Amino acid sequence: MKSAFVTGASKGIGFAVAQALVGEGYGVTITARNEQEVRDAAARLGENALGVVCDVRDEAAVEAAVRAHEERFRGMDLLFANAGVGKFGPVQDLSVEDWRAVIDTNLTGVFLCVRACTRLLAASRGYVMTLSSLAGKNPFAGGAAYNASKFGLNGFTEAIMLDLRPLGIKVTQIMPGSVATHFNDHTPSEADAWKIQPEDLARLTLDLLRMPERTLPSRVEVRPAQPPRR
Repeated sequence: MKSAFVTGASKGIGFAVAQALVGEGYGVTITARNEQEVRDAAARLGENALGVVCDVRDEAAVEAAVRAHEERFRGMDLLFANAGVGKFGPVQDLSVEDWRAVIDTNLTGVFLCVRACTRLLAASRGYVMTLSSLAGKNPFAGGAAYNASKFGLNGFTEAIMLDLRPLGIKVTQIMPGSVATHFNDHTPSEADAWKIQPEDLARLTLDLLRMPERTLPSRVEVRPAQPPRR
């Protein structure tokens, strides 16, 4: 059985990706910080899912989660690094704590996950996908921390693509625009119908996995096809 490790997967994009992978016969470990949420999500995914409480900012927690995955599934074919947070506001009002929360989750957390998973992914000639954002190339007022984390994540992902390619590991950065998720305490509704849906990114994930081994889409930008007119 192929297997995947998906961070930030109790809801939204991460859950949709995990659900699609389970549907394709993968064993999937999902992580999130909230114990009840990750357990409930794993139960909804079924017997081939393992839910692990993990704050990706915590090196020891990441390594423990990867060990739990290996014990359950023996190997790993995909790391989908999705966990992310957003803190927004003018830079002069941004607290050091909020800055660190964003950078440590969105950037350092991905580094910790990649480092912990590389051995398993090299053994399977697997795949790393990072969930970045168009905010990683398009800055906006109030986005100092978030923009910095996603600009950094794009650079990090491009660099590790070069590091890991000789090991047979593919690396892709996925950069969506507006997505209908619970990000930043948003509750999706019918008003979000024009946005990219989590299941759209799940389908993209499966499409990337089905690419011929010789071909690597290393950067994928995704936008709503018909954004509302202003």
